[in-house]
Amino acid sequence: VQLQASGGGLVQPGGSLRLSCAASGGTLNSVAVGWFRQAPGKEREGISCISSLDGKYYVESMKGRFTISRDNAKNTVYLQMDSLKPEDTAVYYCASSGAPSCAPSFGSSWYPSPNFGPWGQGTLVTVSS
Repeated sequence: VQLQASGGGLVQPGGSLRLSCAASGGTLNSVAVGWFRQAPGKEREGISCISSLDGKYYVESMKGRFTISRDNAKNTVYLQMDSLKPEDTAVYYCASSGAPSCAPSFGSSWYPSPNFGPWGQGTLVTVSS
């Protein structure tokens, strides 16, 4: 399933933004969806994953300011980002592994696997005053 992230933009430090992830030509309801980001000059990193059964998992370093959710009626997954910092500036992507779970995970911690993809164009988030 090809996923497309949207909702990025320019936000001031300390502000909030909600990103959306929608599917083209398929449904998100039966698969896990992960959020990732890639800052300039850095590798892509995982943020959060939500399973088909609404289990929510976060990369340890991302806990606290990001909240993932899904609305099956709208076939959309969201990433709420609060207390944004300049270092959150990046292109944000969503993708699915095609499986219903976010494994591997432990407790609420997520360990992104290389099975997620394909990658859409992403949405740019710029945190700056």
